[in-house]
Amino acid sequence: MSVLDAFSLDGKTAIVTGGNRGIGRAIATALAEAGADVVVANRNGPAGKTAADELADETGVETLAVECDVADEDAVEAMVEATVERFGGVDILVNNAGIVVHEAMETMTLDEWRDVIDVNLTGTFLCSRAAGREMIENGGGTILNVSSMSAFIANHPQRQVAYNTSKAGLEGFKNQLASEWAEHGIRVNNIAPGYIATDNADQGAEAVENAVDVWKGEMLHEEIASPDALGPTAVYLASDASAYMTGETVVLDGGYTVR
Repeated sequence: MSVLDAFSLDGKTAIVTGGNRGIGRAIATALAEAGADVVVANRNGPAGKTAADELADETGVETLAVECDVADEDAVEAMVEATVERFGGVDILVNNAGIVVHEAMETMTLDEWRDVIDVNLTGTFLCSRAAGREMIENGGGTILNVSSMSAFIANHPQRQVAYNTSKAGLEGFKNQLASEWAEHGIRVNNIAPGYIATDNADQGAEAVENAVDVWKGEMLHEEIASPDALGPTAVYLASDASAYMTGETVVLDGGYTVR
């Protein structure tokens, strides 16, 4: 196998949650360009269908749109069932769906806390369990969780304790699951972006005055990256190019955490 062949995803099927926009769309596109058929899973059915159709037209792979709230156990099970029915199995799961609430700890409601934990952490558990069962039956697979540099730092100047807690939880989840499922040929890794030009970042910028200037002041790169910057690393982690790698996190943050 040549070096470039190791990055090929030909014949693979990938589920990408939150795959209709932002980081999820960029990762879904990258996986498709590497040859994988892609299931776009998200809460907004029409938006997911549009994204899946566009992805198929752009890359020539087979796609499927599935409306799914990752915090809903039944919906997640139905998503995996639809994937298996269409493609015969699941080779790659990208747990990307995530939300953030910008609220100070002292005024955050229990519902706000639960919403973030339910989507970001419980949703990852539910999707990994459902897809992982199929992977175990079929001899292995790859799980990629979209974590965040926020798992390792305190963000400033915005307030987002629930988000940071959920992403820190993904680190422990990744470590333990990689250990438990290694015997089944399932690799589990995280990708941890810094500030990326997405709707979530826009919310943070709107929540606090001069937030973007503060963020850029801590970065080694001059500009905040687009979601496309994550695509090549996602392909690496999903493919045989990283076959010897599990239980690890790749941080892509423009040098933010160096300081």
